[in-house]
Amino acid sequence: MDVHLHPHAAQRLEERGAMLDEVRVTVMEGERFAAKFGRKGFRRNFTFDGVWNGKVYANKQIEAYAVEEDGAWLVITVIVKFF
Repeated sequence: MDVHLHPHAAQRLEERGAMLDEVRVTVMEGERFAAKFGRKGFRRNFTFDGVWNGKVYANKQIEAYAVEEDGAWLVITVIVKFF
């Protein structure tokens, strides 16, 4: 199934530290869970080993919230957690 980004999600990727490929992998291969308003949540951890906002982190977690639309996933927003 294809993965598309809502303009809101696309605008937030860089400022939140996510890359488009990571979001796609999260939706296609990540853990799935129910979310509010009939949406579906997707979660996946990635190795990061880098600096974000002046701090060093080993990993990051991508959470994508999406709805199924016309046979594809439309990602509404993306949340990134570093740890």
